[in-house]
Amino acid sequence: MTQNTKVLGIDTSCDDTAMALLEAEKFGFRIISNVVSSQVKIHQQYGGVYPFLAKREHQKNLPIVFKKVLQQAKSKTFDMIGVTVGPGLEPCLWQGINFAKEIAVKHKKSLITINHIEAHILANFIERKSTAIKLPAVCLVVSGGHTTLFLMKKIGRYELIGETLDDAAGEALDKIARILGLGYPGGPAIAAEAKKYKGSTSVFLPRPMMRQKNYNFSFSGLKTAVLYKCKARDLNAEFIQAMCAEAQQAVIDVLLHKTLKAARDYKVKTVMLGGGVVANEALRKQFGEKLQAENFAFIVPSKEFCTDNGAMIAAAAYFHRKDKKNLFKNIAAQGNLAI
Repeated sequence: MTQNTKVLGIDTSCDDTAMALLEAEKFGFRIISNVVSSQVKIHQQYGGVYPFLAKREHQKNLPIVFKKVLQQAKSKTFDMIGVTVGPGLEPCLWQGINFAKEIAVKHKKSLITINHIEAHILANFIERKSTAIKLPAVCLVVSGGHTTLFLMKKIGRYELIGETLDDAAGEALDKIARILGLGYPGGPAIAAEAKKYKGSTSVFLPRPMMRQKNYNFSFSGLKTAVLYKCKARDLNAEFIQAMCAEAQQAVIDVLLHKTLKAARDYKVKTVMLGGGVVANEALRKQFGEKLQAENFAFIVPSKEFCTDNGAMIAAAAYFHRKDKKNLFKNIAAQGNLAI
């Protein structure tokens, strides 16, 4: 790695205004500053992210977050900029792109366009030496909008081997939480209730597509099963805790089974996770125990780098620093961008 290269990363793919400054060291990165401005409280009343409200908040927050990043860093210097162009909510993506363009012009720096999903994978390199991760690897990205399995041959080379056919895991958890009256965001709310469960109420939910001979996912049926069971029961505290524990475990079982199948079939040595859902403690624990028992290297970012953040965008920009530079006029938000 090229030492002393400082990279500014900007992400506005959804409802977090995220920015970070990283410095490349000999074998890895040093985080100089990392700031995330959350909009969760604003969107809670809608039960999810309201895109044009999120766009307005990004517009307001970007200059403030940029100022905080430079204040934390105690420096105004950086060598390049990375910005998320997709996938994500296009009104939100445009705010980050336009702000990054302004900063790039003002500071005369190169601007690298970043795929948000790839950045979730590359978040695993933030706290590790680049030589410590053995490739190829099977990579699972799980978030509110994505549940995807990749075979990572090297940085920048990915083969899509599995994806959700309907709801993403995080999206399903959000909808289940809404059915149970737990509010938004659903994943953390379900995890909190699941922790309280003592096993006195019995609930069973399906594990969709778990036994099919492919690497694809489907979580829409899980949400529907919860809905039907809730219609037939009184939603008391004990039942909600049992339902949360079972729903969380159903998601983990499917994700783990499919990921492990892919790791075995492709004969890799490493399994990497990324995305907001993998901040879940039960998921991390069960993946770690199962994969390590089968001698797979299990790699997952710290929780702060699982949810959307600027550090992963900066790391991705560093790895793509030698890519052909994009002309500013050709940089555009791509809501459905694929790797």
